[in-house]
Amino acid sequence: MYKKILVATDGSALSDLAVSHAVALSAALHAALVIVTASERFHLFSTEADQIADTEAEYRRQTGRKAEAVLARAADTAAAAGVEAKRVHVEDDQPFHGIISTAEAEGCDLIVMASHGRRGLSAVVLGSETTKVLTHSGIPVLVVREEVAPAIQASPTGGVEWPEPSPAFFAPGR
Repeated sequence: MYKKILVATDGSALSDLAVSHAVALSAALHAALVIVTASERFHLFSTEADQIADTEAEYRRQTGRKAEAVLARAADTAAAAGVEAKRVHVEDDQPFHGIISTAEAEGCDLIVMASHGRRGLSAVVLGSETTKVLTHSGIPVLVVREEVAPAIQASPTGGVEWPEPSPAFFAPGR
């Protein structure tokens, strides 16, 4: 099925669910795992507070430290499940592009991401890196949402036991 899985994380509690799901899926399928976190590039002219206050070198140090902490935590989750994971920090003005480019460069055949599942005006205004990856990626994308993030288990016979979808999965408007 899937041989190499990429999971995108920003270190949030919601993306931790995606990491856990990707780790369980990687373990169950004996698939390689790539963990990616994306940072925006430094801009000389910016409205972002951390870019206004910092020099480019300081901004890179801060984003590098944050990315390493996020990747280390996700890699620890993988290691606890016996899954080796490659860590990638990518800088791109559009994180979704960095995620897709990394998946392509690494030869991944599945991207796992989390989503709040916003709809309507809030989805338009806030945007979503997950939605952008879904829209622009030629690689299949598995979206993990908080209310429907059941664990995948490796069965004792060597197969995969897929959990029953939660009732929220079948709720109207999904």
